[in-house]
Amino acid sequence: MNNERLASSIKKSLKAIGSAMPIVVGMLLLTSLAIQLFPADAASAWFGQSELADVLIGAGIGSIAAGNPLASYLLGGELLSHGVSLLAVTALIVSWVTVGIVQLPAEMLLLGKRFAIYRNLTAFMLAIAVAFLTVYTLRFLD
Repeated sequence: MNNERLASSIKKSLKAIGSAMPIVVGMLLLTSLAIQLFPADAASAWFGQSELADVLIGAGIGSIAAGNPLASYLLGGELLSHGVSLLAVTALIVSWVTVGIVQLPAEMLLLGKRFAIYRNLTAFMLAIAVAFLTVYTLRFLD
């Protein structure tokens, strides 16, 4: 009896992985395309003025370009390799996943205007706080 349930669970898992694979591959291809189209000079020009400016710009870009966490890690790695600070990249990744300016109208419709606005503002501020805490913790431990 347990072997039947195990076999059924494995089949369901493989089916779920198989149906998700085209989406993951497509997302990775689109992310790779976006990374190639995003010039490294632009990243260098936008970031590097000060820590506060970097974290605000990173959080702002992440808030507008909300997306999948996997894509944010790829983009973050590319930005780090082009000399963008860890502070900016951390703010971008956290806000990318938690803040959703693009989805705000739908969120306001489904959850209410006040809640959606407060949630996004709180997530934006926490993304900045997490970025500073992460970088300063790593500096302290080093």
